[in-house]
Amino acid sequence: MRQDVRTDDRQRYATKIAGLWRGLSEALDRLERLAADPAERLADPDELETLPRLQYTLHAASEIVAGIAPPADAEATHAELAAALAGARDATAEVAEAVDYGGPEAAEPLVYEWRGALFRVRLARLRLVPAPEPPAVVPADPERVATRVIAATLLGAIVVALGALVGEWPLAAGGLTLVACALLRRWA
Repeated sequence: MRQDVRTDDRQRYATKIAGLWRGLSEALDRLERLAADPAERLADPDELETLPRLQYTLHAASEIVAGIAPPADAEATHAELAAALAGARDATAEVAEAVDYGGPEAAEPLVYEWRGALFRVRLARLRLVPAPEPPAVVPADPERVATRVIAATLLGAIVVALGALVGEWPLAAGGLTLVACALLRRWA
């Protein structure tokens, strides 16, 4: 019963984070495009107009994260996501302010820090969502394996015999390969 409660909590948490990420992903993409070519994009008044809205999206996301209670085993990574969102919001504000006062050239010294802050958000999310566990390997039924090995060995022997009989040595070599593979499978 206790395990089911933890699983339900983790699933609810993952659902909330996924919902948050759907809204945040587009804003991060736009911000990363701006940060990739700031000299040109931040000189464009239309692009510059989007900065406050994108900054607010980061702010709203950090507020949402603050309102989500993480499972006990995700508290540290949850806090990392909250800090990364706040850092990206602040870095975006600094860039917007620098552009307002001195144009795109004034924001240039802040660009690498801004890119790093945006990357940190994506990294925090990757750490937050655990990698799926690999599927459990089901051991092969020994009886089925033995049957397949015997069948492959017999088929290989027949191919060797036919190849030798008609003088097609590549066919015989293929049969020998099949027998060898079947025997290796048996001993593996």
